[in-house]
Amino acid sequence: MNDAIAVTRTTEHGTAKLMPDVDRERAWLLTVDGAPQSYVDLDEPAHLEFEYTRRLGHVLDVVAEPGRALDVVHLGGGALTLPRYVAVTRPGSRQDVVEADRGLLELVSEHLPLPGDANIALHAADARGWLEHAPAASADVLLADVFSGSRVPAHLTSVAYVSEAARVLRGSGVYLANLPDAAPFAFLRSQLATLATAFEELVLIAEPGVLRGRRFGNAVLVAGHQPVDVAALARLTAADVFSARVEHGTRLKEFVGGARAVRDEDAVPSPEPPDGAFGIG
Repeated sequence: MNDAIAVTRTTEHGTAKLMPDVDRERAWLLTVDGAPQSYVDLDEPAHLEFEYTRRLGHVLDVVAEPGRALDVVHLGGGALTLPRYVAVTRPGSRQDVVEADRGLLELVSEHLPLPGDANIALHAADARGWLEHAPAASADVLLADVFSGSRVPAHLTSVAYVSEAARVLRGSGVYLANLPDAAPFAFLRSQLATLATAFEELVLIAEPGVLRGRRFGNAVLVAGHQPVDVAALARLTAADVFSARVEHGTRLKEFVGGARAVRDEDAVPSPEPPDGAFGIG
């Protein structure tokens, strides 16, 4: 049983709160302005609680042979859930975490410290600004999970941003993004069209109810120059306690339809979630 005490701190981007999970001895939920951001079990860093993190974890599992070390860039830090996951599932990986909220990084580092042997560098910086100065062909995986409040910032949705992401990735590299939307999916379709300007291979993973337009929710996008093991990914997501569909190829092109790529001058944040979409309590 976890009898630790919740910690609240005002940071640059809101009110962050770390709350202990009473059912798991060293597990914590991070919220920012009341919206759940991350869940971490310090004793079981491979445990992924949230639906979208489990799906991102499945992609991380299939992008290379099991256990192979990777160079990974995480845009958006949260409680460092996925960097911890990579560190234990792919030992020896080199990881960079880019988080605009320095106070949040300090809070997480203080109360949920990283293992001493984890090769994870933390950077308090804007995600796009950091990418623009990162070396070309320096990452195997670029994972974008960036939110300002409950919305993805507009400057991380354009062709210019995607071009920088593609530049930083190696030829065999994979771009992953967590994006929220609901029917008729104007934002999600435009993001797929934008990624298609730089990457030949695209995959969409989402809960069936979200794809059928029944609710607002998260979708995981995967992009690269080489095919992802869609069959393995489909098996993992279908067998998960939070089952999801994997769309690619012709069906995904039909989903995108006539959506247009986003230019910087036309970029907008992801849609505002309806009340209660991601709240707790």
